[in-house]
Amino acid sequence: MALLLLTSLNHLVSFSLTRLPSSSAHNLFLSRSFSSSIRRFNRFSLKPLRSFASMSSSSPDAAQTPLTTAPYGSWKSPITADIVSGASKRLGGTAVDSHGRLVLLESRPNESGRGVLVLQGETSIDITPKDFAVRTLTQEYGGGAFQISSDDTLVFSNYKDQRLYKQDITDKDSSPKPITPDYGTPAVTYADGVFDSRFNRYVTVREDGRQDRSNPITTIVEVNLSGETLEEPKVLVSGNDFYAFPRLDPKCERLAWIEWSHPNMPWDKAELWVGYISEGGNIDKRVCVAGCDPKYVESPTEPKWSSRGELFFVTDRKNGCWNIHKWIESTNEVVSVYPLDGEFAKPLWIFGTNSYEIIECSEEKNLIACSYRQKGKSYLGIVDDSQGSCSLLDIPLTDFDSITLGNQCLYVEGASAVLPPSVARVTLDQHKTKALSSEIVWSSSPDVLKYKAYFSVPELIEFPTEVPGQNAYAYFYPPTNPLYNASMEEKPPLLVKSHGGPTAESRGSLNLNIQYWTSRGWAFVDVNYGGSTGYGREYRERLLRQWGIVDVDDCCGCAKYLVSSGKADVKRLCISGGSAGGYTTLASLAFRDVFKAGASLYGVADLKMLKEEGHKFESRYIDNLVGDEKDFYERSPINFVDKFSCPIILFQGLEDKVVTPDQSRKIYEALKKKGLPVALVEYEGEQHGFRKAENIKYTLEQQMVFFARVVGGFKVADDITPLKIDNFDT
Repeated sequence: MALLLLTSLNHLVSFSLTRLPSSSAHNLFLSRSFSSSIRRFNRFSLKPLRSFASMSSSSPDAAQTPLTTAPYGSWKSPITADIVSGASKRLGGTAVDSHGRLVLLESRPNESGRGVLVLQGETSIDITPKDFAVRTLTQEYGGGAFQISSDDTLVFSNYKDQRLYKQDITDKDSSPKPITPDYGTPAVTYADGVFDSRFNRYVTVREDGRQDRSNPITTIVEVNLSGETLEEPKVLVSGNDFYAFPRLDPKCERLAWIEWSHPNMPWDKAELWVGYISEGGNIDKRVCVAGCDPKYVESPTEPKWSSRGELFFVTDRKNGCWNIHKWIESTNEVVSVYPLDGEFAKPLWIFGTNSYEIIECSEEKNLIACSYRQKGKSYLGIVDDSQGSCSLLDIPLTDFDSITLGNQCLYVEGASAVLPPSVARVTLDQHKTKALSSEIVWSSSPDVLKYKAYFSVPELIEFPTEVPGQNAYAYFYPPTNPLYNASMEEKPPLLVKSHGGPTAESRGSLNLNIQYWTSRGWAFVDVNYGGSTGYGREYRERLLRQWGIVDVDDCCGCAKYLVSSGKADVKRLCISGGSAGGYTTLASLAFRDVFKAGASLYGVADLKMLKEEGHKFESRYIDNLVGDEKDFYERSPINFVDKFSCPIILFQGLEDKVVTPDQSRKIYEALKKKGLPVALVEYEGEQHGFRKAENIKYTLEQQMVFFARVVGGFKVADDITPLKIDNFDT
C-alpha cells in the first residue's frame, strides 16, 4: 500500500512534516515563508553543478512582461510532462569509499527506472555495467540494495535475478561476480547488508520465498566472501516474522538488529536485540535492548555502533517521538541522548535509511550529526551527548533525509522549496559543530532553477477535523505563473493529493509534479491526514481501525476549508492519490460528495481482496487499520458503486503485486456499467508505482486533460491527445 519515495508518480522526493503547535479555530490558516531558505541558498557554493548558477536569466521578468488574463488551468507552462518525467532522477542511497569519494544510487526514468551506482568526482563514473541494475525487492519496497567495504569491495543486489554480486570499484574493468546461488527464479532476495571483516562475510537480511512466495521466510544470514564456490547462505538469526538493520560493532563481536512480528508493523511495536558472536561465527547469546519491557510500547529503529563500541538507536518510548537513545550495556539500561518533542527517524518502509551519523567519539562525548522535524520545520544539527545539546547547521537545504559521513564532511540528502532532491557536501569546522561551507554535489534535476519564476511556494496550513479540538495539516500551493493571471471573479480548480502509506507523509519541498499543476493555474494541496508520520505516535495512531474514515474526512475537510478561505472553486474540486492514497481517493468519491472528479493510481478498491492477495510485509497491516469483517465490507468502495457520482480515471501497472490489477479492473468495469465517465490505463512491465519516463509522462498528462474535460471549464494549453473516456466520448 505504501506509495513512499521509490514508487510514487511524484518521483521527486518529498519530505516529512511534524506536529504544529495548537491554535484556535479562528486562526488555523498558517503561512510559512521560505524566503530565508532562499537567501541561505544564495550564500553557499554551488560550483559542482555549474548549470545552477546561470539559470535565473532565463526566467521571465514579471515586472516587464505584461500579464495575460486567462482562465485558471489554461495557462501555458515550460514545466512540461517531459521535464517532470525524464529530467529527474531518484536517489536510492549514498555511501563513501575508502578515498572519501561519494557513491550514490540513481534510479533513472529514461532508462526504465534502472538503478545505477555512480562514483562522484571531477567526472562522474557509472560503476554499474549496462546489463545490471541495482535494486532489491525485499519486502516489495526494497532499499539497502548495496554496501561498500573499507577496501572498496562493493556488494549489490541485481534487479533481474535478485542475487548478490561482488565488484571491485577500484578496478574500472572489474565485472560483478555472483556470491549467492542461482535458484532459477528471483524467489530469494537480500537487503540491508554489512561487511564482517572478522570472518570475511557479508551479513544481510534474506527473504526466502522458495517454498511460499506469499509467505516468505525472513532471516539474517551470512554470505561467504572468500570462496570461489557459491555456498548456501548460513542463517544467523531466525524465528521472527521480520528483520532489519543488522549492524556489527567495530570489532565484529556483537551484532545488533531490529525485529518485529505480526500483526505489528515496525512503527507499531518492534524490538532491538544484540547478539554476541562466538569464535565460530555463531550468535550464542542474545540480549533484548528495547521493545521487550512491558512498561513501554515502542518501535526502536536504526541501531548504530560508535567507534568505541557504544550502541545508539532511535526509539519513541515515553514521549511518543522518535528520539536518539544509547544502550548502557553493563546495566542493560536505555538512556535518552537528546529528549525532544520531534522526530529523528522515519517509518521503516524501506531498508537502509540513515537518519544520523556518529561523527566523533571520545571518552568525554559523542558528536552525532542528525536531522529532525518539529512543529512543521526540519532541522539539521550536531548533538553533543555529554551536554545534551544540539548545534544547528545552516545550509541551503531545508528538508533533510539520510546523512552519510565523509572525510571531514557530511553528505546530506535533502531539498527545499526551490531546490529539488539533492546531496549537499557540508564541511564542518574543527570542533565539528558548525558548517564552514556547503555545496550541492548532486541534484535530481540540475537544470531546475531555470523554472524558478514558475515555482509555487507552499504554505503550511492547519485545519479543523471532524473531531472537535483536533486539527490536521497540509501544504497548500497556490496557482503561480509569472505570465498569467485570472479574473478576480474566478476561483481556481483544486487538486487534493492523498499520500500513500497510509503511514507516510507529505513535505513542502520542491516537486516538479506539483509545479506542473500550479504553473498551469491549478491550486494544489498535499494533505497530511490523521495517521501520517512526522507528528509522533499519537497522531500516527489516529488511523488505527479508522482507515477510510479519518483520512477521508481530513482530505474532504481540507478541501472545504480551502473553499471557505476563498482559495478554491467549490465546483472544481478534484482528488488524486496512489496506492493507499488511491484508496483514500476512491473512498472519498464513494462515501462523500465533496469532489467532482478523481484519479486513482494503483489504488485499493476492495479491502478484502487487498488482504487476501497482499504480500507478507503488509498482510496484517490492514487488520489494524480497518477492523472486523463488517468494516472491510463497508469501507470497500467496490461494494458501493451506486454511491459513485462523478468521473474517475484509473492507472495500473500489470506487474503490481501490492495492489493487483484486478482491483482497478473491478472498479473500472463497475463504473462503466453504471454509466459514469471512466477510463482505465494499464502499463506492461510496471509494478507498484511507475518508473518508466514515458508512463510517468502519460499518467500526468492524461490526468490533466481528463480533469479539464470533465470538470474544468477550460482548455489545456498543452498539445495532448486525450484518451477515450467511456460513457463520455461518443
